[in-house]
Amino acid sequence: MLKRNGGEFSSLKINNYKFQEFFMRTNKTTKSSRRNFVKTSTLLTGGILTIPPSLKVFSMPKSDTVLKIALIGCGGRGSGALVNALQADENVKLVAMADAFQDRIDSSLKGINDHFDGEKTIELSKEFQFTGFNAYKKAIDLADVVLLATPPGFRPTHFDYAVKQNKHVFMEKPLATDPVGVKRILDSNKEAMNKKLNVVVGLQRHYSNKYLDLYSRVQDGLIGKIISGQVYWNSAGVWVYERKEGQSELEYQMRNWYYFNWLCGDHIVEQHIHNIDIANWFIGEHPLTAQGMGGRQVRNGKDHGEIYDHHFVEFTYPGGAVISSQCRHIPGCMNRVDEVLQGTKGTVFFGQGLVKDLNGKKIYQYQGSNDPNPYQVEQNELFKAIRNGNVINDVDYAAHSTLSSIAGRMATYSGSVIELKKALALDYQLVPDALDWGSTPPVLPDEDGNYLIAKPGETSYF
Repeated sequence: MLKRNGGEFSSLKINNYKFQEFFMRTNKTTKSSRRNFVKTSTLLTGGILTIPPSLKVFSMPKSDTVLKIALIGCGGRGSGALVNALQADENVKLVAMADAFQDRIDSSLKGINDHFDGEKTIELSKEFQFTGFNAYKKAIDLADVVLLATPPGFRPTHFDYAVKQNKHVFMEKPLATDPVGVKRILDSNKEAMNKKLNVVVGLQRHYSNKYLDLYSRVQDGLIGKIISGQVYWNSAGVWVYERKEGQSELEYQMRNWYYFNWLCGDHIVEQHIHNIDIANWFIGEHPLTAQGMGGRQVRNGKDHGEIYDHHFVEFTYPGGAVISSQCRHIPGCMNRVDEVLQGTKGTVFFGQGLVKDLNGKKIYQYQGSNDPNPYQVEQNELFKAIRNGNVINDVDYAAHSTLSSIAGRMATYSGSVIELKKALALDYQLVPDALDWGSTPPVLPDEDGNYLIAKPGETSYF
């Protein structure tokens, strides 16, 4: 447990990071034809298993069978995932929505219908709109496919229940905010695999034509053995919702979940996992250790909770590769979301889709244009697998990338070298086992309204 030595959205707004992500993931190209998306999506080279008929645990729905969808978590990302799911298959139906707050369900339905702009109308009666901390159970019970898009602290609990109820799952990254949550995800996934349930995780670069193409080139030895790299998620930061009069501390934290580690994990976990995951994927290993530095320099007010506004981490891998990882939430600075990996024969620049040799000469350029939206493709592949009797399971790599990101946070908060194996073995849990609106959140402000901030050199986990 962390100790000191000594001493979503109430509305969809245009300046809201999650709202922008909603439209990035559901742009107009996704509205032309759901059937065309299925035709144009690529057959992914990783994570899809063909299951012989004798091994299928559940009968596969025919194409004329309606697949019932439930959305758990109705912020911008959940709304985007639902739009993608509704476009992924010709015979699907939204049957339930669940969120902590009714206004988020209302905003989600409005945003989704605004997106379709009259092409279709998505309606859901109030009796199938569920609110509160246990609402997820009621929604999951009604569905064949569940979309888990709440703040990630709840992901282990929701995934475990969905698997026990034999549901196919799409769940957003990250998969947890603490090591105990990662272990729960891995344990639940054993049951999911035994049941041959499909589980897709929103690390959408695994479903991107460009990344898949570059991966095949790297696997073929184009840049040799990967020895180093740099991964980035540097941006201005995300929304803040002001504390309202009469609002409980728990509601305030739930509304501002991004700023509390039990809910979010800090932005190195919630956002930067995308880039760290690319390093893990292309190297083909998980880090042995993480060490780094970070702090709160600009976004350091009471309304920024307990998270840092910058992190820099070195991840060291079993094969000797060292990845430099940086993420920042500070306005007015250089913004970059990207990955670069150096090998013994060359360098791959992911943002540009470019590979150069050691002398800086271009040796490969990805030529794809008008590629299908990977956020749509991941849903297409999920529903196609359900229909065809295949199984996709993304959990193992997503769980280990989640752990890598958590270890990065632990390294910057403590100033210590964090061994990932030891971190996973910790009984380090941020998320309470049960919550209701009368519960006290696991972190509280002091009498001046400030939250305890991790301090390197004093914060310890072992």
